[in-house]
Amino acid sequence: MTYQLIYTDSYNKRAKKFLRKHPEIHNQYRKTLQLLELNPFHPSLRLHGLEGRLKGLSSVSINMSYRIVLELEIKEGEIVLINVGRHDCVY
Repeated sequence: MTYQLIYTDSYNKRAKKFLRKHPEIHNQYRKTLQLLELNPFHPSLRLHGLEGRLKGLSSVSINMSYRIVLELEIKEGEIVLINVGRHDCVY
């Protein structure tokens, strides 16, 4: 099953700013999104649920420093992208 990534306007704005500041991870970012579309449960993404004020959302890793926060709707096959950035900034 292929999942559909939903890019909100606020996510697109954050991602554009993020990629401008960190052009060195552009390829990793693109590969992460491709893998997320194919299999959000792939071990290299390190998908995990969040708690606290972000309860109900999940996170995947771009690398050890950067994350993508998302809303994962399994039954609909949709993944809504919420935020992208450094580990300490998106949580």
